[in-house]
Amino acid sequence: MLRQVAEGVLVHGSDFLQSNCVIVQGHDGVLLIDPGITRTELAGLAHDVRELGQPVVAGFATHPHWDHVLWHEAFGDVPRYGTARCAASMRDLLSTPDWQDRVAGVLPPEFADQIPMEMLGLITGLPADASHLPWDGPSIRVIEHRAHTQGHAALLIEERRILVAGDMLSDILMPFLDLNADDPLADYLAALQLFDGVADRVDAVIPGHGSVGGADQLQARIDQDLAYVETLRDGGTPDDPRVGPSAPLPWLRDVHSFQLQRLAQKAQDAASE
Repeated sequence: MLRQVAEGVLVHGSDFLQSNCVIVQGHDGVLLIDPGITRTELAGLAHDVRELGQPVVAGFATHPHWDHVLWHEAFGDVPRYGTARCAASMRDLLSTPDWQDRVAGVLPPEFADQIPMEMLGLITGLPADASHLPWDGPSIRVIEHRAHTQGHAALLIEERRILVAGDMLSDILMPFLDLNADDPLADYLAALQLFDGVADRVDAVIPGHGSVGGADQLQARIDQDLAYVETLRDGGTPDDPRVGPSAPLPWLRDVHSFQLQRLAQKAQDAASE
């Protein structure tokens, strides 16, 4: 089922981790952002899009993680965009002989046999300096940053005042840092500043996982993520319900602990250089 959040902007939800695919209607067809997750869900999404009376004319992957680079043959052979870094990351993965085994190793076991691998990661990179998505529809600004992972980008659908945040600004997940970066915390803070800079032009935010939030919730989510990251930077203990005793997903506490360990190791390594 598609849920409309603004004129010509709809959301399709997945059972996996409350994943959101965003559908944007253009003049001659629709743009699919991060379609997923299972074959059945993707086929259902294709059916719902056909019911709109428009074909799929383009796709966009907010970043190069498996659950954001999926596709289905029913969507057709159309450009599937991502940042240049996102596309390069997927090319590197797909060039390795054992890429399917590597992807299979990170799939959730309860969904593993339902996730299509046939067209995973076939991303066309935008020019490195691209500021907007090249398509015949509402103007969509590309906000690239390195916070959750290299090649991550949020999309601001300017005419509809919608921010598609990728794997950030979730109400159910705390910030997942790019622990491969030189300074994960600084990168995340920089991305949150970018979001804060466009907040007055946004009426709704759509995270990759979680619920759609209104303008007031956007600022609250920016502030909550900012507090989490700054607390980690300053060596404190976050007062964040997403990693506390009432966390919506119990394993988030393990992810939080892992991030603390990796950050401490990075700091130790830097001090010994």
